[in-house]
Order: sequence, then structure tokens, then C-alpha cells
Amino acid sequence: MAEAKPKTSPKAVKFLFGGLAGMGATVFVQPLDLVKNRMQLSGQGTKAREYKTSFHALVSILRNEGVGGIYTGLSAGLLRQATYTTTRLGIYTILFEKMTDADGRPPNFLFKALIGMTAGATGAFVGTPAEVALIRMTADGRLPADQMRGYTNVFNALARITREEGLSTLWRGCVPTMARAVVVNAAQLASYSQTKQALLDSGYVRDGILCHFCASMISGLVTTAASMPVDIVKTRIQNMRMIDGKPEYKNGLEVLMRVVRNEGFFSLWKGFTPYYARLGPHTVLTFIFLEQMNRLYKTHVLDR
Repeated sequence: MAEAKPKTSPKAVKFLFGGLAGMGATVFVQPLDLVKNRMQLSGQGTKAREYKTSFHALVSILRNEGVGGIYTGLSAGLLRQATYTTTRLGIYTILFEKMTDADGRPPNFLFKALIGMTAGATGAFVGTPAEVALIRMTADGRLPADQMRGYTNVFNALARITREEGLSTLWRGCVPTMARAVVVNAAQLASYSQTKQALLDSGYVRDGILCHFCASMISGLVTTAASMPVDIVKTRIQNMRMIDGKPEYKNGLEVLMRVVRNEGFFSLWKGFTPYYARLGPHTVLTFIFLEQMNRLYKTHVLDR
């Protein structure tokens, strides 16, 4: 008789743990997300930059908006994780298990990447409204007082965007958001799984927090380099205003061309430091929280 597959947690638990892991990580890295968004919007359309460095941006935010200012948009960040990360990690885990052989052998790198892209695109669509609110809330503090949107929290932002600009605006930038998610998840989830597997196969590292940390940091670096140009497109489109009844940008390609022409090619990686400083720890914390929750669930529920 074929050996039965080991028991796994229910699908609902996989989705729940994915969202909780992402939300827990966001509490720690929200200030870095704020700095990253401000850097991507600084000097928009010109060679001049509003902030010289990430540190300069952080100091300016603290000086002008106070300590609480660095947590602007936290409610939107948490909702984004509750929607986007819950969906993407839940779908990734389910598909990963379905494609794992009966003898426990995981899918190859190509299938990991395909699973990651599918999970990411689906999660991005679900999470786009929270993403729009997050970008706008984190960008607000850099605007003159008469141009600030003044959203009080993510639900206020979603309600006002729907009322003032129409329901479809909640999905503004959905295509570049999904494109970014495809790149991020293909790189992040596949490189994390592949790196973790390589570390374990080397025999020098055992499965534990050190292994998860090393795999996450390498995964975060790969993901940052690959996804930043798409991320800056997403940020600019979701923060844009209507000028004389017309959108500031027609599409993502126009954003790329204008950034390169007006701000220089390497401006596509503007905010690299806070992006990686955010993505690295966020990746680390998300996977550590996820692995620990799965371990505890297995110990206290499945194995009892």
C-alpha cells in the first residue's frame, strides 16, 4: 500500500497564517515603506531630488511630521497584508503542496516560479485597493497643506476615493501592481524555496530560524533588484492626480519613459536602499512568523 501523505493544516488556516505573518512583519517595517514611497515620488519629473538619501528622507519626515509621522499609513499597510499576503501565501502554499510528489519531493524551480507568479497576481488584484490607499497616505506628508488628501485611516481613504473619484479608482494601477507582484513572487517565493533547499542540502545549516533568515535575505536582494522598475511605475500611477480632467500618465510605459528621460535611467531604482531595507526584513519576518505558526500548529493540533 502507498504510504499516506502527512497531515497538513486546512486551507483556511494556510490563508490565515499567511495574512497574520505579513501583518506582523508590516508593524516592524512600515517606516521603511514610507521612506521608500517618498523616495520614489521625490523630484518627480526633474533631475533634482527632494531627498538626497534615504537617511535624509527619514530625518526630514521625523523633523516635519514627528515620530508618529513615520507610521503614517500603517492601517493601509495592515489591510494590504490582510488581503494581498493572505491570498498570495495561501494560494502558494496550497499549489506547492498539490505539486509536491507523494514521496515528499518538492516541485522544480520552474514550477516554483510559476506557482509564485500565479499566487502573486491573484493576491495583487485582491490587494490593489489597500495599495492605492497606502501609496496616497504615505505620500500625503510631502504635499503642501492645500493639496493634502488628509485621509484619517484606510477605511476613510477607501470611502473617500470611491465617493470622490469612483469605485474603479480603487483598482487604479492594477496592471502594474499585478506585474510587480508577478516579478516579486517569482523572485521572492521561488528564490526563497530554492535557497532554503540549497542551504539544507549543503549539510551546513539545519532547518530553523538561521536557515530561514539566510534564505530570506538572499531572496530579498534578488527580489529588490528585479522588481524596482515596476514598483516605481505602480507608485507613480497610484499617486497621480487628474490634470484638466486627464490623468497625469496614460499607462505604465509612459511612466517608465518619462522617468528615464527626465530623471535618468538609474532613477528606476530610486529608493533601492529603503526598498531592500524594507523587503529584506519583511521577507525575513514574514517567513519566520509563517514557519513558526506552522510549526506550532503542527505540534499542538495536527500531531495531537
